[in-house]
Amino acid sequence: MKFAFHGSPQDSCMATFAQRLTTAMQASGHELSEPIPGVGLVFSHVDPEHVRPFRRHAQATYIITLLRLTEHPADFLRAAYPFMIRSLGNLLIAVVGPEAEAQTYFLTLERGYYRIAAQTDPALHMQEVVRRLTPLATSHLVIDNLFDPDLEPDLWQGDQATAELERAGQVLDAWDLLPAPFPMQEILSPEDFRHVQRLYQIGGLSYGNLSQRRDRHRYWMSASGVNKARLHDVGQEVLMVKDFDEGQKAMRLSVPPAVKPRRVSVDAIEHFMIYREHPEVGAIIHVHAWMEGIPSTDVNYPCGTIELATSVAELVRRAPEPSRAVVGLRNHGMTITGRSLDDIMARVDGKILPQVPMS
Repeated sequence: MKFAFHGSPQDSCMATFAQRLTTAMQASGHELSEPIPGVGLVFSHVDPEHVRPFRRHAQATYIITLLRLTEHPADFLRAAYPFMIRSLGNLLIAVVGPEAEAQTYFLTLERGYYRIAAQTDPALHMQEVVRRLTPLATSHLVIDNLFDPDLEPDLWQGDQATAELERAGQVLDAWDLLPAPFPMQEILSPEDFRHVQRLYQIGGLSYGNLSQRRDRHRYWMSASGVNKARLHDVGQEVLMVKDFDEGQKAMRLSVPPAVKPRRVSVDAIEHFMIYREHPEVGAIIHVHAWMEGIPSTDVNYPCGTIELATSVAELVRRAPEPSRAVVGLRNHGMTITGRSLDDIMARVDGKILPQVPMS
């Protein structure tokens, strides 16, 4: 994989970090390049006083924001997350604290963050950083949608399944498990917001999703960036997923002909894999929360990637009863399958921990 740097280190600590990172990346077989179109990975130095994003030309370019914080903030997430959004990053690596004892943190778009354990040998520490980030940077997104205006007229106003989705969303909201969409447009400049929309066709980042099977091959699912406690309008807040177009790496959806549809949740490929393999699964919920004693994926792949979907599907396959599985997504949340949404809600009521363990 070719990698490049954008921007300039803010101090000697960050310059040393970038030099060691370059050495570790090259030792792992990756090639240093200029930040030109086609490069797979860009490390983007950010100046906290004047953020200049690297504007990728394609979805396949993975951006890692490099942030230097000389002091430990009282709330790391609140302090660092806006810099990842403003720099248009997929992931943020922060070097935090005085240079002699600086610590390395990873922060994901899903708002999970964790510290990479310090090593006596800086080279070993950087090897661990590269080991953690390489699978993320080489994963494959499935976020495109293909819309066919062929939804049956008797489903334009929804059905019993969509009503159950809305009720389940309201329960999850009452349990405080569905944070509101992240207001990207309030942090990004109008130009950068338009750039994000062109690349990803999204209006915000929201967390959690739910779906329910319609028939053997199709399922209803919540849209991306909407209030999951209000899943009412077909084509806007809830959508019918009917297939995965492997050639175009896109989800195919049925929508009413007179509706300008929103995109389905980025986790649609994960739900697709589970429904197709397990006909007995009738519903799936994904929340950024946890339950004790659940199996978990090994790598915190980004949402909407083939790799994350495959890892989750494998854990569901290994479950004693795949139709009633609870699996963890490392540093992210959990996916729960059920015979129905009511089945899922009854099984997890009172057992969910709002804090996801980070490692």
